Amino acid sequence: MSETYAAFVIDDDKEMRNSLAALLERSGWQVTRFSAAQAALDRLEIEKPDVVLSDVRMPGMSGLDLLDRLQNVDAPPLVLVSAHGDIPMAVDAIQKGAYSFLEKPFEPRRLLTIIRHAAEKHRLFISAQRMRAQLVALSGLDRVLIGGSPRVAQLKSDAVDLAMTNGPVLITGETGTGKELVARALHRLGPRSDNAFVAINCATLDPDRLEAQVFGTADGQLGAFRRADGGTLFLDEVGTAPLPVQVKLLRALETGDILPVGADDDIKTDVRIVAASNEDLDAKVADGSFRADFLFRLNAFQLHLPRLVERGDDIVMLFAHFVDLLAETYEISPPKLTADDAAALLAHDWPGNVRELRHVAERRVLAARRGDGSVAAALRNENPADDVPATLREAVARFERTLIGQAVRSHNGRMDAVAEALGIGRRTLNEKIVKLGLDKSELIQ
Repeated sequence: MSETYAAFVIDDDKEMRNSLAALLERSGWQVTRFSAAQAALDRLEIEKPDVVLSDVRMPGMSGLDLLDRLQNVDAPPLVLVSAHGDIPMAVDAIQKGAYSFLEKPFEPRRLLTIIRHAAEKHRLFISAQRMRAQLVALSGLDRVLIGGSPRVAQLKSDAVDLAMTNGPVLITGETGTGKELVARALHRLGPRSDNAFVAINCATLDPDRLEAQVFGTADGQLGAFRRADGGTLFLDEVGTAPLPVQVKLLRALETGDILPVGADDDIKTDVRIVAASNEDLDAKVADGSFRADFLFRLNAFQLHLPRLVERGDDIVMLFAHFVDLLAETYEISPPKLTADDAAALLAHDWPGNVRELRHVAERRVLAARRGDGSVAAALRNENPADDVPATLREAVARFERTLIGQAVRSHNGRMDAVAEALGIGRRTLNEKIVKLGLDKSELIQ
């Protein structure tokens, strides 16, 4: 059974409007007729047709004026029809975003073919957008890239696209912007998600022990590359890697071949590299502290995470998200956000970015438990007594949250190792994580 498509038909000429509508309806279309473009534009607020078919020259709003108003990303495609059209008008309309342009008199079969292709393309686009949104939510990107600003929307879209590639990605941004969360989301969204995500901090790599830490040993110690084989290797703070470390990593990035300490032969690995830096690597190349060829290997693709202060009203939305999440964790009703609270959030510089925002949200929630507090007070870190648990039950819960969080960070999110270190079963660990409202991806940010 063929799909049923919906169309808006706009023409101030009643005879032409009815003729076009009848042609579409005989072909199985659902048609809504309009004598003026403004009326159709108003109806678009509540109805979402698959295509808009409009005359060009009409009183009031013309078809070209309507085209200018249909520039949002999910607007239906516009097919223009005119008895007065000429080549320059058609070219101008197509350049401005019209799907197609037909000059009257037109061949009915050709019109039906054009608008059907337009509708099919639009439905595919909407389906892809819906799937993209679902992927973003499932990957955890929404936890760090909450907001509706165009910049954040573009970041989410770019991240989904890059997740499907196999090339290296360099994530840049200030401390606390969520670079590791985005790296983990790239892994979860991509075809390597069933394999390991291994994170190493380049600032802690010892050049004398690099081979063992990263490439392993012949007697069985698995290095980072082999643990990440088939998956993703995340090089955090890559700008801090000493030059000798960069040289040794470069060969592995170029060929995928590693030589474990004490081994005679190379081992082939298949690793996707994602790196992160809060430093200007181009400047480091210029001053000689970072190899240009190493940077070239790392930044086949690049994502830059904006500072929190650059995200405008998203700050308030993100803060509200953290407050709701933490209020549930501490088993209280989330405090209401006042106009003064919003003003304080927007006036702050946020040097610690998203990480600092979460800490402020937690202080606000802890103060609310006592029946007082404000965002301004939380920003000043007042009322340290709020950090004292009110009950033994809460004290135990907070201790467990701290202990489990430290273990998750220490073992880079490897939950079997976390459970073993804590001396509990994996199932018990999972139950506690759910009960305590912990988020593993945020713990290892």
